[in-house]
Amino acid sequence: MTSPRIADLTTAAVGGPARHYVRAGTEQAVVAAVAEADAAGQELLVVGGGSNLIAADTGFAGTVVHVVSQGVEVLADDPRGVLLEVQAGHSWDELVARAVADGLVGIEALSGIPGTTGATPVQNVGAYGQEVAQTIELVRAWDRHERRVRDFAAADLAFSYRDSALKRSTVAGSPRFVVLAVRFRLEHGADGSPVRYGELARRLGVEVGERAPLGRVRETVLALRAGKGMVLDPGDRDTYSTGSFFTNPILPTGALGQRLPADAPRFPVVDAAGRPVEDRVKLSAAWLIDHAGFGKGFGLPGTRNEVLDLDGGAVAGGRASLSTKHTLALTNRGGASAQDLMALARTVRDGVASVYGVDLVAEPVIVGTTV
Repeated sequence: MTSPRIADLTTAAVGGPARHYVRAGTEQAVVAAVAEADAAGQELLVVGGGSNLIAADTGFAGTVVHVVSQGVEVLADDPRGVLLEVQAGHSWDELVARAVADGLVGIEALSGIPGTTGATPVQNVGAYGQEVAQTIELVRAWDRHERRVRDFAAADLAFSYRDSALKRSTVAGSPRFVVLAVRFRLEHGADGSPVRYGELARRLGVEVGERAPLGRVRETVLALRAGKGMVLDPGDRDTYSTGSFFTNPILPTGALGQRLPADAPRFPVVDAAGRPVEDRVKLSAAWLIDHAGFGKGFGLPGTRNEVLDLDGGAVAGGRASLSTKHTLALTNRGGASAQDLMALARTVRDGVASVYGVDLVAEPVIVGTTV
């Protein structure tokens, strides 16, 4: 099969060609392709929806395994809820839409997140007060080190904010475990889970901790995400990104320093079970970026090819710039390279560190280049 450019497999639309490319449509095909690459001593890059990936302009010298396996199976429907097994290549938002349509509660606030289901446990995908850690019961994965399929219960995955044991385990410089399928335990209900995120609660007209109709939660989350350029739209350059590029910093409360003003947003930190984590506070990366001088549409000199019009004011943009809707997204305005995006990321990261003394950590998988 002709190797596509990695840009064609990703939402940021950057990245050169893969030396070898395998499209794997079943669990068995995924395992076979990964095992063959490992046996040949080739570098490996596993791609699902490509919504959290930036690859170098020079491409990838090893094997790209493109996981496109599909399917949702109901394994059980009992008083504990419905147990769904979902193939790794299945569209995440299609799963959320199906769950909401079927009256299944627990992932509705994760509507509109691009990518595939297999990626969700790796970084414990979350948004608007929900995380997949709250509903995952089991993850089936190929262990590249032991060369066998393994099942991991949720308790084995050590979930935390945008992190898991799957993400931390590597072999030969790339992830040790390749997710094959994920099992979710969802509840029956007409209303969604208790709303835990203030912005969502306000838009729904409920108090934090109250519930709202399941379908309305999904519609509201989709509208919120679309307003921030976080729902894929081929006609909207703000969605040519990896979504939130930097994670929200979590710091010891005693390490905030004197440079962070009193009005900087601060949020409590909870573990995967929803228990408060003492002596930790979460900051808003978007607020830090904006108040460090990097507003919506910010682009670097030398990459400019357009002028963005924001609320009647002209702002210099570029091939790569911050989204015109949300400062957390680094976007490809058209013709951007991975090098352009990384230069922008470094400028923003270093600027925030200089102004506030806070180090931002990149969320996407970055291959062959660095921030």
